[in-house]
Amino acid sequence: MFEPVIAPSASLLGLLQRGRGDGQLHALAADRTEAIAALEECVTRDPRADWQVENRSLYYARLYMELEAPLDGIEDHLHSPEDLLDEGESRTGLALSVLGHLAAYGRRDALLMLREYAATGTNWAWALDELALRDDDRGLLLLGTAVLDRFAPGPEGDAELRETIRSAYEPRPWRLWAAYHPRVAAAGEQSPFDLWQRQLNRSGVTPGWSTADVLAWADQGELGSLRATAFAGRPDRTEPAYDLRDGRDATGPDAVDRRAAAAARCLTAVVRPEDRPAVLEAARSGLPGARRAALRHLVDQRDPAAADLIEAAASDVDDRLVRFALELIGRMRGPEALVHARRWADPATGGADSALGEAAVQLLADAGEPADGPLVVAGLRRWISVRGVAGAGAGLGTLVDGAGRLTVAAAVPVLRHIYGESASSDLRGRAARALAVTDVHFPEGPAVECLWDCEESTRELAARHVATTGDARVLERLRRLAADPAEEAEVHAAVRGRLTAARERSR
Repeated sequence: MFEPVIAPSASLLGLLQRGRGDGQLHALAADRTEAIAALEECVTRDPRADWQVENRSLYYARLYMELEAPLDGIEDHLHSPEDLLDEGESRTGLALSVLGHLAAYGRRDALLMLREYAATGTNWAWALDELALRDDDRGLLLLGTAVLDRFAPGPEGDAELRETIRSAYEPRPWRLWAAYHPRVAAAGEQSPFDLWQRQLNRSGVTPGWSTADVLAWADQGELGSLRATAFAGRPDRTEPAYDLRDGRDATGPDAVDRRAAAAARCLTAVVRPEDRPAVLEAARSGLPGARRAALRHLVDQRDPAAADLIEAAASDVDDRLVRFALELIGRMRGPEALVHARRWADPATGGADSALGEAAVQLLADAGEPADGPLVVAGLRRWISVRGVAGAGAGLGTLVDGAGRLTVAAAVPVLRHIYGESASSDLRGRAARALAVTDVHFPEGPAVECLWDCEESTRELAARHVATTGDARVLERLRRLAADPAEEAEVHAAVRGRLTAARERSR
């Protein structure tokens, strides 16, 4: 996906792109034409770096309602010639989600626009999912023929139809159409058998049941359709099955890491006490796959030799092994691991500005003790001074969470900076959670703005912490959130709890 261009945080466009609460407040106070232009820019050029962890659609839909904004800009975006050339969901997904919320708020023009795009647009499946939640049966039934015409007659078209029905986020339209379209009914009946057949036909190369076999297998050929936990005798929903048919490269460096992770789980099942020397030797100087598998196994078993072997791997000439070793540091746990992490992260005994030092600081942020707070804050400041907050990645989020978990008051200035400047609403929400436990001024400061934030978790946090006295906007905003049917249940619960407490105090 493209890297969005984010305007400065002090501008109206920059605030709206970030999904900050102040964005809505500034937009309502700004010239209406300027505010609508900025809003359309956000909706038609998705500002999120990762749409899977950042919310914007309800935030923008509420602003469309507040401004009574027309939908011409969204319509032009959906029906532009680019829609025929760009099949990616990211181009139109945000606009369609905004239309879905607007339809739920009762805007007929948004509903009609969704119907038209579901019948003619490239990202029609997303529009159909929005309609499945908001449209009535009659409106959905009228779309049936237009949607079915997208699937060519014959075996290939039928297979594509079955896959579409199986992967539909909202099955309601397909269930309605099955009563009127025999082809949909037949596809819906066949889909479970397709899945059953694929599961029966899975094949893959499996290792033998000895430590030597598993270590050797870690460096063999292709991964095939292997589930990483298949040989450890237990399911693991966090690791997907790896199949050559899914389009991923089965021979690249990522495949080596995946195979090593699978082999490490196998080692858990097969390694005996007398096999430990072989595992240590593989972790010290084995072939790439075996070395990765042995290192991960030792880390997962909290072996006392793991830390020194990780430190050696982190200084290897193979960059891929270095990356793997640094990632493994995040899996280390226990008192001994923390002792090593403190040594690596301390400028006096390690290299705080090295990759090993950075990984160690993140481990302390994730699993350290209150005394580790100064090291975590130093790491947080160093990260911001070197990388800033743009495109910061997961490492910065870990440090922010750690500053909050360890309740480090010295982190407040840098946390405020991250809150205000980050283009990621997910990272801003994490900074808000950290500020809620470290900044004594959070309830009457950032918490007020957070009531208008684009992330429901941030709005819930604000509702639980905001000061209900001193700012006339707070109680009015809480009442509006409580009355909004589109708001999440968790936010409703927090808001109503605060309103009840405020009423009891006023008696």
